[in-house]
Amino acid sequence: MSLNLYPINTGNFKLDGGAMFGVVPKTIWQRTNPADENNLCTWAMRCLLVETGDRLILIDNGIGDKQDAKFFSYYYLHGDDSLEKSLKKAGFGFSDITDVFLTHLHFDHCGGSVRYGKDGGLETVFSNARYWSNQDHWTWATEPNPREKASFLKENILPIQESGQLEFLQVGQEQFLPGFEVTYVDGHTDKMMVPRLQYKEKTLCFMADLLPSVGHLPLPYVMGYDTRPLLTLQEKEAFLNRAADEQWVLFFEHDAQNECCTVKHTEKGVRVDQIFPFSDL
Repeated sequence: MSLNLYPINTGNFKLDGGAMFGVVPKTIWQRTNPADENNLCTWAMRCLLVETGDRLILIDNGIGDKQDAKFFSYYYLHGDDSLEKSLKKAGFGFSDITDVFLTHLHFDHCGGSVRYGKDGGLETVFSNARYWSNQDHWTWATEPNPREKASFLKENILPIQESGQLEFLQVGQEQFLPGFEVTYVDGHTDKMMVPRLQYKEKTLCFMADLLPSVGHLPLPYVMGYDTRPLLTLQEKEAFLNRAADEQWVLFFEHDAQNECCTVKHTEKGVRVDQIFPFSDL
């Protein structure tokens, strides 16, 4: 079954560069991701819309707009893009979405799932959609550890279950739909799901937080946010070696400058081969 894909830009935000690159010194990471006077770097929240048959699947949905001004003041949201505007540009609206595939439940990936309704209560944004997670990650997010608690906001998560729209993939289930496969990784957070899509005779990988940007390709470049950084190293190495072997296209959720790249084997490990916009595929 063929897929049509549409990048969905939901806006940019800022995060601390040191947190995004972990133990790598600023003198090195700022070459690819320059910081402002507050040590903050700009990051995208680039989602992906998958059209296949009678299904319209949105992979992640950005930070949303329901948090208060204090919350948003920490993240400096900017840019002209929004979830609604980008969907409209692709020719769709919230009610057209049949499935929302959530790679994981950190607020910058699932905040657009839920909004305040006219009565002031929380409601799902995509009223006709099934929302997909997996049981292990759902439990991890709803019974959060102290380190990740600030990233798992109950107002982003619990209304999905309360609506009756929540569905689970079985952990280890590799195929979501024909042409849409899933890799499970545990370094960033427990059982994050990384989609692999067959598109125009290529394999396109939605990288989520396994690889936030081109600047994170070298193995030691691991986010300070990752709960199991040594496991991330192993997962990245295995994934990137296969990506180089099979010429996968990497689609970046958080790289504000670069949408896609391919990678190749070098003496220094797997590195960038070509960088290009999605429209060049």
